[in-house]
Order: sequence, then structure tokens, then C-alpha cells
Amino acid sequence: MERKVEQQKNKNMELANRNAALEGEVKDLRTGTEAIEERARFELGMVKPDEIFVQVIPKSSPPPAAAAPSVSNTRHTRP
Repeated sequence: MERKVEQQKNKNMELANRNAALEGEVKDLRTGTEAIEERARFELGMVKPDEIFVQVIPKSSPPPAAAAPSVSNTRHTRP
């Protein structure tokens, strides 16, 4: 029983730390644009107007998978 209580305490501490990190991220997203810009850049690959994106890949690493834009399966016909 004591072992289970100790395991639960550890799990509760991990979750409390995770909640604190998420709380900080929510606060950043609500109060400033830096966090939003960072997420847009790294998660969505967005760039600012008139900005050039350059990615340097070391020779020793394999090439990244090409990010193909999503293509709709609908046909576009001319009237």
C-alpha cells in the first residue's frame, strides 16, 4: 500500500509540473505575440512577408521528407 501511495505521489508531482508548464504557455499565448509567432514558424512553417527561409542540412543527415501541400480530390472545370 505504501508503494502505491508513493507511486501516486510521484505521478501527481509529474502532472503538477506539466500543468504549470501548460499554464505558462497559455499565459504567453494570451499576453504576447512572440509565443504565437514561434509556434507558427516551427509547427506550421510560416514566414513573415518579405522574409526568405533557408534550411541548412548537414551532409551526414538524410534529406527531410518533402512537405507536399494538400491537394483536393475535386476537379476544377472551366464553364
